[in-house]
Amino acid sequence: MRLRGPSQVQFWFIALLIGVASGFAALFFRKWINSLQSFFYGVEDLHLLHSAASELPWFLVLSLPVMGGLIVGVILNWFTPDGRVRSVADVIEGAALNEGRVEKRAGLASAAASLITLSTGGSAGREGPVVHLAAVLSSWVSNRIHASGITGRDLMGCAVAGAVSASFNAPIAGALFALEVILRHFAVHAFAPIAIAAVAGTVINRLEFGDVTEFTLAAEGALSFYVELPAFMLLGCVCGLIAVLMMRSIFMADDFGTWVVEKIHLPPVFRPALAGLMLGLLAIVFPHVIGVGYETTSAALTGQLLIWQAIVFTVIKVAAVAITMAGRMGGGVFSPALMVGAMSGLAFGLIATAVFPEVSGTVTLYALAGMGAVAAAVLGAPISTTLIVFELTGDWQTGLAVMVAVSLSTAIASKLVDRSFFLTLLERRGVHLAAGPQAYLLATVRVHQCYRPPDATRAAKEDDCKDLISKGIYISPNATLETAMPIFEAHNLVFIPVVTLHEESGPELHGALFQVDALRVFSKALADTAAEEHS
Repeated sequence: MRLRGPSQVQFWFIALLIGVASGFAALFFRKWINSLQSFFYGVEDLHLLHSAASELPWFLVLSLPVMGGLIVGVILNWFTPDGRVRSVADVIEGAALNEGRVEKRAGLASAAASLITLSTGGSAGREGPVVHLAAVLSSWVSNRIHASGITGRDLMGCAVAGAVSASFNAPIAGALFALEVILRHFAVHAFAPIAIAAVAGTVINRLEFGDVTEFTLAAEGALSFYVELPAFMLLGCVCGLIAVLMMRSIFMADDFGTWVVEKIHLPPVFRPALAGLMLGLLAIVFPHVIGVGYETTSAALTGQLLIWQAIVFTVIKVAAVAITMAGRMGGGVFSPALMVGAMSGLAFGLIATAVFPEVSGTVTLYALAGMGAVAAAVLGAPISTTLIVFELTGDWQTGLAVMVAVSLSTAIASKLVDRSFFLTLLERRGVHLAAGPQAYLLATVRVHQCYRPPDATRAAKEDDCKDLISKGIYISPNATLETAMPIFEAHNLVFIPVVTLHEESGPELHGALFQVDALRVFSKALADTAAEEHS
């Protein structure tokens, strides 16, 4: 198997094992967070975390995030090259550009950093770290069996499905999340092993926690009449805009944080601690921002918040998430998006039912639909998010309202950002995945894979190459076609000299990259991608 790759039966067996391993990784990650939160905040029922935090001395609420930030800063600056936490965006990049592999050392460090962040008051979710940790497991397996790109991506999808299913006790949504968000296609060949892994991850969760939903609704929601559907359409539009504001707040805070760190010459190791200080100050007044936010989300879904509380808590939560992310502290955005969506939906529902009481259902139905709408827009995953909401709450009777809100919020948000939070994050790093394979496949091919050496048939003449080099037109053999193609277009060239620059001996000519060869390789990469997505 290590020499030739796994057969189909072997692959399904590996998918099962990866699902089990990812399920255990998600389970232990959750239990470690629970244990540390219980230790630090002195609470046994973590669904009452913010209530317990409100009873603690102010200096303890302030100091815990600072302490966590200091530890996170040390971990990330020792074990990652850039001090940045790896997340779902890196898993998407690994699937698209690195044959289903992610960084293992940085990934393990990121999981440890996120564990500390979430245990000491960071305002984030646990799904991002768990997804990346599962991808680290699949990358190790892929390297051990010398998996091809297709196999590596499918194994990564299995790992993610197992982790998400175990995190949320949501097997259907876990499988679709892996296909919709990570692999970004619904190929038939990938569905069976990913479904197997999702079921395996769910079994691990249910052996520990039982078949229970994460949130319990006050009562079964129901549409009063179909005339109420326009209200949910408007809710979807509002939630789409709120999701965009949440995402842009995170990006603006990150840019501002980088500017501040550079301005005051703060060592990168202290950046998470500075964010922890800001979070601690915020948590003294609003303990609701601590951790994942299950207690506040449950209160919104059961209609226990007043309208001013829902609005204020939404603004504060967005600010807390932006501070956590800008401080490079770790954690994910999915759970915060659920919380923001539930509170936004509740506020909208309280207004809508007050204005039109005779044709309105329950306000909790608006909270449920808002929860799905904001989360779907942030993740860019309307299908899997809708199912996650159903599986988290156990309420399958209100699908029409949720689907209407989710579809409109996703449509609006995708036009105002690069499709999702993760793809926009990658776009900010110069990784262009949002536009599709035709945009990012050029970055997967290196010049040294397709250039013609001087002794090749129909090679470029040496004098012509030297003439272009003297004009400053050349390319490195380690560059990608993403760099090469604009050079062809800018100078209307047939070929580009491939050169390695040496300080002492000058440029070393390796050959030339012909435009026709680059286009041929690109065309094959597109064909291979299309074949994988439709197989």
